[in-house]
Amino acid sequence: MLLVPSATDTDTAPDAGHLSRRRLLAGAAALAALGVSAAACGSPPPPPEADELTAQIDRARTDSRLATDASATARPPLAQTLTAVAAERTAHAQALSDELTRLVGTEAPTTTPSTSTAAPVKPPTARDVAAALRQSAESATELAATMSGYRAGLLGSIAAACTAAADVALAPPPKDTP
Repeated sequence: MLLVPSATDTDTAPDAGHLSRRRLLAGAAALAALGVSAAACGSPPPPPEADELTAQIDRARTDSRLATDASATARPPLAQTLTAVAAERTAHAQALSDELTRLVGTEAPTTTPSTSTAAPVKPPTARDVAAALRQSAESATELAATMSGYRAGLLGSIAAACTAAADVALAPPPKDTP
């Protein structure tokens, strides 16, 4: 008895030395589809400005907490000023967070304050807040010089607000000279 292979058997039988155009094109199409789907799954790295804006957000949140803590022990007129500074720095953090969200396309990272069981620390004073605001103003000024467009304007505005809060709103009262 003679076995004659059918036409369907030859299409599916492995051919060691022969690769048809149809199989080559099907394999190339499958590889191309796999490459496109793999590239679509990955996300591009965040722009370098993202880390710098995140640092400014953290600085604004820290300044806000510092001003809030200082207002708890300050006298009424100064306490109101410190509360206003805290609210302003919270608004700065929100504006920076919104810009970071627009830049990256996802929600801005949030930091949670760390808790410690160390001995209680002396509460901050208005001078501590003013010093922190001056550092924030300097940092925002330096970063604004490297940015362009809206981000540069936002950072410049934040630097000006921090400078005004530190040098005007929280300035020590003038001493009377005879």
